[in-house]
Amino acid sequence: MESLVSTMVGRDDVQGELSAFMTATEGQALILRGETEVGKSALLDHVAGLAASENHRVIRAAGVEAEAELPFAGLHQLLYSLLPRSAGLDEGHRAVFDVVFGLRDCKAPSVMTLGIAVLDLLSLAAAEQPLLLLLDDGQWMDASSAEVCGFVGRRLTGSSVKMLIAVRSDVGSRFDTSALPELPVAALPERAAGQLLDLRHPRLDTQTRRIVMEQAMGNPLALLELPAYVNGGHHGRTAEEPLGFGDVPLSRRLQHVYGIRIERLPAPVRDELLRGALDGVGAGPGGNHAPGARYRMREADEAVAAGLLDTDPATGDLVFRHPLIRTTVVRLATPNQRRAAHAELAGVHRHDVERRARHLAASIVDPDEEVAAALEAAADSATRRGGAIAAVAWLTRAAELSETPADRSRRLGDAAFIAGHAALLDQARKLVRSDLPPGASESAAAVVTSAYVALYEDGDVRAAHRHVAAGIESLRKDSAHEPADVLTRLVNVLLAISQYAGDSVLWDRTEQLMDSLGDRVDTRSAIYRDAWSDVVRHGAGVHERVERAFAGVSELEPWDVSRLAVAAYHVDTLSQYRPYLQRAVDLEVETGAVATGMTMLHLIMLDQLAAGEWDDAERTGQRALELTTSHGNALFTHHTRAYLGLLAAMRGQVERARESQAVLDAWARPRGVGFLTQIADAIGTAAALSEGDYEAAYLYAIGITPPGSFERYAHQASRTLLDLVEAAVHTGRLEQARRHAQAASDAGLPGVSPRLALITYGALAMTAADEKEAEDMYARAEAHPAGAGFPFELARIRLAHGVRLRHTRGPKAARPVLVRAAESFERLGARGWAERAQAELRSSGAPARASLSYLTALTWQERRIAELAASGLTNKEIGARMHLSPRTVSSHLYRVFPKLGVTSRAALRDALGKTGAGGDV
Repeated sequence: MESLVSTMVGRDDVQGELSAFMTATEGQALILRGETEVGKSALLDHVAGLAASENHRVIRAAGVEAEAELPFAGLHQLLYSLLPRSAGLDEGHRAVFDVVFGLRDCKAPSVMTLGIAVLDLLSLAAAEQPLLLLLDDGQWMDASSAEVCGFVGRRLTGSSVKMLIAVRSDVGSRFDTSALPELPVAALPERAAGQLLDLRHPRLDTQTRRIVMEQAMGNPLALLELPAYVNGGHHGRTAEEPLGFGDVPLSRRLQHVYGIRIERLPAPVRDELLRGALDGVGAGPGGNHAPGARYRMREADEAVAAGLLDTDPATGDLVFRHPLIRTTVVRLATPNQRRAAHAELAGVHRHDVERRARHLAASIVDPDEEVAAALEAAADSATRRGGAIAAVAWLTRAAELSETPADRSRRLGDAAFIAGHAALLDQARKLVRSDLPPGASESAAAVVTSAYVALYEDGDVRAAHRHVAAGIESLRKDSAHEPADVLTRLVNVLLAISQYAGDSVLWDRTEQLMDSLGDRVDTRSAIYRDAWSDVVRHGAGVHERVERAFAGVSELEPWDVSRLAVAAYHVDTLSQYRPYLQRAVDLEVETGAVATGMTMLHLIMLDQLAAGEWDDAERTGQRALELTTSHGNALFTHHTRAYLGLLAAMRGQVERARESQAVLDAWARPRGVGFLTQIADAIGTAAALSEGDYEAAYLYAIGITPPGSFERYAHQASRTLLDLVEAAVHTGRLEQARRHAQAASDAGLPGVSPRLALITYGALAMTAADEKEAEDMYARAEAHPAGAGFPFELARIRLAHGVRLRHTRGPKAARPVLVRAAESFERLGARGWAERAQAELRSSGAPARASLSYLTALTWQERRIAELAASGLTNKEIGARMHLSPRTVSSHLYRVFPKLGVTSRAALRDALGKTGAGGDV
């Protein structure tokens, strides 16, 4: 578009705001928001001029409709010229850029991980010269790039980087919720509009001037473009004749103006414009992959003379003056012309899987297996990069272009499968219905989709189980017509249904079916069965199998990552896989496998709960609740409320916990969703324990499993081991408590998971009749390496130990152990437990809260890092555990050492022990 810098009229206020934006001493981001063609691009030009005069480096990019579905296409534009500087970053951040721009085949990073890498790259570039990023037409920016730009824009304070983004007010965009400051750009007031019109078209007659002013409505571009059209440019029509626009939107009017100029061009020039328009020319240096430069238009001088193209001063390439010209070029072309142009562009992008496939798909009408296969490959690429929604569209088109019914059916099934994981259940149903001829039996893909709908929307585990089991039985008898992955999908959804049902009868049927399939069961499905069903009986060795499966994480689909992480949760090793989930979840909940993203949020919350990061867990849970509610996923909504209720119970927010318990139980119990009814009982148990109502806690706990045994297929049976034992001890049911603790030991629970080892030793210590045996077991529990990962359980064991010591060896022996328990409960925010620990401290002769005075010297994060370092973890391992960089960990330790009066890591444990925190790692 022709620059309006030299004729900027009526924009004094906006220009003043932009000048202040540029002269601000710190980096910041700003959104310019206004209607189409209101002059936002001209204002970007104005700011670019200001920046150049202040020796800023200016980088420009623009969103384009043609790439709105290509993940990271916009970000590639914005960073293209800076990527050579990534050599100055550490290996981790270089790898992030390689992954998102297609140079390395790994799992896509999260918004946070990528955003931090972008911030580091920008800081590196701005260290030599202040940087200004200008993004035009932000409403067409692909979702992944917009999320990263929003993340970066909110964190520019303290840098020499500024970001200015122009978006249309009449088109929704991802920047609408970016929480960045905005500057509105309104239409010009009548007086300013008249000044601009008179300045650029000084010899208009009165009638023409009046018509243009009425039709332009203060829009600067319309004021510049309409006069030539009104003044006889439209096939000799005079100014007195009506324009015939009626209520046509202003952008359509301008498209008509541009259309006249386009139609007058020679056919070869129009073809050249069409290729450029379909490939987004003028929107930056290419798509999401490094080689992906856009089409370069040539031999289009007539289009330049007609005011349709400009020359980019930086590259010398021909570019469209305005996005509306691109749109008009495409709309004027015939379908055959568009298909021919797409075919040529597919050849241009033959090395870019996704861009080539997009053009190929638009280039043909009749079935073509080569194109269908290319689209299938593009869908696979998009899925791995967090673009499951785009993958559904490409697979659907691939099905349309398939040459055989079998290939068509397979691709529609794949599309429906991904749509189900993307929370597009209505679309999934339509896809499988479109593949079902009248009178035909239901396909395996339809069975999977129906099961997702029954499970997620209604929580109908019984009907869903019957439906899928029948589908597997049918496929088991006649497998000749279905590929192996169809059977695997059926098996996996049956396992998910069985897990939620938590019913021994349904689980028995599931295991019978899987046994009948023999070696046709996928190795990962076998892991899911053993982990999700009954870890007491099948959990041994699952941890190692999960670890081996995660070794090939770059080859895993997002749903495989989440399923393996669910298996890791059941054997309490989730913490080592949380980074994978955090890298994936932000991508998946926006444009990817949304339902899978919901599960990932649950898992992240569970790991935060286990690690004692309860405030973070609350935030994660609320985010998951908003997501599940907005998508109408009733099962996941109640699942999220279950974990929020459990957190409330642990914190001592008893009223809130019981409200969650009642709502959860009322929804899940009639439907037979045993997984959730067990959590409801666990909430009741935890809430009762928190307020010291041990009788109620015992009754809730034995509702999950009777003492002395572990109910088959009840996932909470082993998880509430310590709850049942503790409640039984405090209600005088010592025999039941001892029998239950011994049952845990006899079942080999310490070998199943680190948490089960910790609480089994604690339960054995609480129930030991012999003092030496009790002390041995308490020592074993408190020294267990798992203690650092499960601080709530460890604090409970310490509290019980301290109480026992006070009665057997006196107050002095009890005090150090009680101090550690009290400090942990207070740090966690476990109100009821903290009050009980303080009461025990007072009984041991310690003044109230005096024992915790040493903690004022250290922040919570400093204390946590010191404890982990004292346990022997390296800075890198601590960083992975707390999701910090090793450099940040080192900085914290540098501050901790003088506060504790030590000079080395080796002295940390003794220093913490002397202050009363020793060993709480």
